Parts: sequence; structure tokens; C-alpha cells
Amino acid sequence: MKNIILIGSILTSSAYSSEYIVKLKSDELNFKSISGLSSAQKIPLSYGNFLKINLKNNKNLSQIKNNPNVEYIEENFIYKTMNAPVDKDFSKQWGLNNDGKNSGSWWSRGIAGVDISALKAWEITKGSKDIKIAVIDTGVDYTHEDLKNNIMINTAEKNGLPGVDDDGNGYIDDIYGYDFANSDADPMDGHGHGTHCAGVIGASHNSIGIAGIMAHVEILPIKFLTDSGSGTLEGALLAIDYARMRGVNIMSNSWGGGGRSQALFEAIERASNAGIIFTAAAGNESNNNDKNPSYPASYELDNIISVGAMDGKGKKAKFSNYGISSVHVFAPGVDIYSTVTKNKYDKMSGTSMACPHISGVAGLILSHEPNLSAKDVKERIMRTAISSDELSPYAASGYADVFESLTK
Repeated sequence: MKNIILIGSILTSSAYSSEYIVKLKSDELNFKSISGLSSAQKIPLSYGNFLKINLKNNKNLSQIKNNPNVEYIEENFIYKTMNAPVDKDFSKQWGLNNDGKNSGSWWSRGIAGVDISALKAWEITKGSKDIKIAVIDTGVDYTHEDLKNNIMINTAEKNGLPGVDDDGNGYIDDIYGYDFANSDADPMDGHGHGTHCAGVIGASHNSIGIAGIMAHVEILPIKFLTDSGSGTLEGALLAIDYARMRGVNIMSNSWGGGGRSQALFEAIERASNAGIIFTAAAGNESNNNDKNPSYPASYELDNIISVGAMDGKGKKAKFSNYGISSVHVFAPGVDIYSTVTKNKYDKMSGTSMACPHISGVAGLILSHEPNLSAKDVKERIMRTAISSDELSPYAASGYADVFESLTK
């Protein structure tokens, strides 16, 4: 079996029975005079003298291969497209490839094609290790079998001395990120929420589990929400500042609550000034954010992308916040199958799940066009979103389509 990778698609090949392709050295040769080729069929190519032959024993193969008039002989391979990754549970990820059966329920199916068009997008790019995305959440299980190869590693600290701030960033031994909930250098997820978000963005395409929107990415785990799922403004400020100092391109934020905070606004504004995209979950209270803002999603900054949740029919999820001006785009957020702690997988619902879809979409766009600004990426996602009567009353655009974002 041979594997051939072509323009982002995987093509597998195998020999078709005992058929072979033969190329003769000269266009003038009479192939029927060559031993073993009397039954060959000429292949009408515009160049060269190519033949197709069916061989039943290796003796003839060796004879033909050693003939001085033969340039080469090779198996007549069969090629099959396999745009879908080989990860065993990819079929459960309707947000990336909705076939109508893997979304909704047996009594209320989803609609095929209502997804972010990941398969078509992967023919253009599957991401880049140059793109760094901070998952600011309950932490990330950085040992997870489906995530560990896409975790951002602080090599200065990993190769440095224990108990020493080797890279001089003010944080000791922050190899995998940082935990601002417990003030230590271990951002391990004890809840599952942050690991779930990380999987949506960047689970490896590795034949196990699921496939992230980005096959290639560096995820920076940052914990400021405790294992019970809550955190303070102080922790959020420290987390955003740390992510900015670590040089990320995108901050993914599936959290919210509280009133308007000037300190939080300024922290996100500093990220904006550094060119960092800030994706934010719109909230799960069925609230109109135009009338009753939900923070941090509702801060009016060019780098914030506020994300609502839709179901497999392309409808606003019942719980999702909305706002025709304040919610910028919708993404899959109902029954999303992704990684959780301890090498496990599970379904979760919420704008928390929609948000990392947009983080992954933004990551693919930057992988393809790294010079785009945060404002450019936001505009691109909104301009190329799929509009629908179902979502037009609830968002400034429609639902994200990453293939459209990469091509228009």
C-alpha cells in the first residue's frame, strides 16, 4: 500500500489485480515484438509510448523489467479520495461535516451541509505550527492522546533549571502554560471544559479520537477558572496578559459573566493593539446582547468576535444569546463531540463550544494568510458567513464557513 498526499487530500493507492503500466524508451518501437508484451494495450497519451498489460506471474515481470527497450514498469494503482480524516470518531463531529444523521436526533434529524465546511477547507490548509492559540479556560489536559502533539511548549523552561524563571517572563517553570486559579505553573484541567474547547480547535489528525479544525497548531493552556468552573476578574486579567506576553495569535474565551469592567476592557484592548484575535462566547441565557450586554463578548473592540451557537439544522440554539449587531457570527454549539480529560471524549453544548469553532476558523485563515490583521480576519469571517432566514434575526452575519473564508 502506498500513500500519496496531494493538495491537502489523502489518496490511498493499491495495485489493481495484476495490471501494470509499461513505458517504452522509444515511440517507434513495435511493442508486440517485445517478449511478454504481445497482449499489451496502448494507452493513448499525448507523450511517450505507454502500455497497459496484465501479468500473471513474476517471471514475465522480471523479463519485461530487464528488457533494454523498457524504461520502466509499475503497478496500475487505484486511487481513492479520502478527504475525511481517519480519526475513528470523526463521523460524530457534525460541526465539521454534517451529513444530517450525525446531528440532531433520530426523531429530528439535522440538515446535511450545515457545518463550517472543514473538509473543503482542508484541501487548502490544515493549519500551521506558526499559529498559536491560547485556550483561556479551566486549563487543558496537555497529556491527552489527541492534544499532546499540538501543545505549545516553553522550551526555555523545559530545558532550564527547576525553580528558575529561565525565560525571564516572570513565571517559573511555565512549560505548558500557567494556572492563575491556583497560582502555579501547572494548567492541568480538572473540569473538562477547557480540554473540550482545545479539542475543537486542534485535536490531532492521528487516526484516534477526533479531528480538530486545525491539524497543525500550537495550543497554549491557560487556567484561570477553577475545577468547579468559576474564576475571578483578577485571574482573567492575568491570563490575558500572560497570553499576550507569550505571543499568541488568538485567544479563545468560552467564559463570561459579571458587569462591564474597565480593567477587562483595557486588557483585551492591549491584546488588540498587539494584533491578537479575541474570540468570545456570546452566552447561554437566551439573552439579547444588543439590549443587555454580556461580557467580555459585548465589548466594542475590533479584535473581539462574539459567537452564538447553532444546532445541526442551522437554527439558533435555544439557550444561545443573540444580537443583530453585538453577536457577530454563529457556529456549531449543540451536542459537540470533543476531547475531555484522561484521554476521554464527550458531548457538550453551549456557546462555549461555538467559540472554539471560530478560534479554529480564524487559525486556518491566518495559516493561509498570516499577514491579515485581527480586524481583517473578523471582517472576512463575517463577510463570508452563510446567511439564512433562521439566523438573520439573531446575528450580524450568519454561520461561519471556513472554506468560503479561505477563498473569498
